[in-house]
Amino acid sequence: MPADRISPAPVPASGTVHWIGTGLSTGRSGLGLLCAQADRVVLWDRTAERAADRLAALDLTGRAGVRALTDGALEAEVGAGDVIVSMLPAAEHPRLLRLAIDRRAHFACTSYVSEEIAELAERAAEVGVVVLTEAGLDPGIDHLMAHLLVSRAREAIGDTAESVDFTSYCGGIPAVPNEFRYRFSWAPYGVLAALGSAARHIAGGVESTAQRPWEATAAYRLGAEDFEVYPNRDSVPFVSQYAIPEGWRLRTFVRGTLRNAGWRDAWEPVFRVVGSGDQAEVRRLAKELAERHPTTEADRDRVVLSVALDVRASDGKRWQGSYLMDLTGERSESAMARAVSLPVAYGVTRLLAGALPPGLHRAGQSGEEAAPWMAFLDSNGLGSAFAETVPTPRGADA
Repeated sequence: MPADRISPAPVPASGTVHWIGTGLSTGRSGLGLLCAQADRVVLWDRTAERAADRLAALDLTGRAGVRALTDGALEAEVGAGDVIVSMLPAAEHPRLLRLAIDRRAHFACTSYVSEEIAELAERAAEVGVVVLTEAGLDPGIDHLMAHLLVSRAREAIGDTAESVDFTSYCGGIPAVPNEFRYRFSWAPYGVLAALGSAARHIAGGVESTAQRPWEATAAYRLGAEDFEVYPNRDSVPFVSQYAIPEGWRLRTFVRGTLRNAGWRDAWEPVFRVVGSGDQAEVRRLAKELAERHPTTEADRDRVVLSVALDVRASDGKRWQGSYLMDLTGERSESAMARAVSLPVAYGVTRLLAGALPPGLHRAGQSGEEAAPWMAFLDSNGLGSAFAETVPTPRGADA
């Protein structure tokens, strides 16, 4: 928006939230929070019966309305100041955001910001509409941790450092590893599609691209437990998003995926299909794997998120900090559903309270903003362990 134009006043939130989708990431924690704090919540699915069944499974019957997502139904109900929360696949977000802009309603999702979403968010800002994105687990909680670590390191070391290593790894894995070393807790095709995307990151001080991310798999140890990790998507834009000082010389900067030890060997047949680039075959395999390796009612899933920062200055000072969230699902709610739905729901409560100005937002866009998010999550079932070492003086063993 040109500097000489006056920003429009934000559209006041109406208090109505339209939650679109009832998939594996729709959890009782998030939806229940909105049922308690919004004036009205409507859960949309392909049929009203499916939506009602999901409410019953989450023990939320009667606390939200249910609607069928038929042609024109959502368009007929969304009004100015409502909030559309899209829990559908990322490809569906632009359509829903266009509807939000047209109705002067606000929009929230947990997915990455695509070029199309970024362009639409500029239009949204011009009409006073808030667009909240990257507000789930990964992306989402990982952003909060990263901003807090960078803020603490800058306070301890400053904006000049000779060597900086940043790693952020997240994975939804079986609480009890199976032979396949995985169970699907979100859209199977999304898992394989992400694997098929080149991963750009910084290693050894230079940018590197893994065309086949699984080929960059490395051992990763947390406490007494072994995992495997590999880079995911494009990490480099997050250097600026996390406000890494220009005076920090990055040796490592990677955002990636965490899996149970033994995953790479178990998935060799999958890699052959993904590496072929045949999307029809990838979709067929995704459907087959989902049927063979689902997360059933008898299974418990596990979410592990590890974000770490190691900063060394030229004067010998060194600061290290890390966050670790390790969550196991329960019968009433999977770990993945809780970790994805609660952050976005908290973000929506901030939107309802008028705390977010029009335009594009991500979860906690600075250390100052991230602190209340993390405090809320810590006190509502998404606790994480923080570890820190203080700067060491010159000459100390580094």
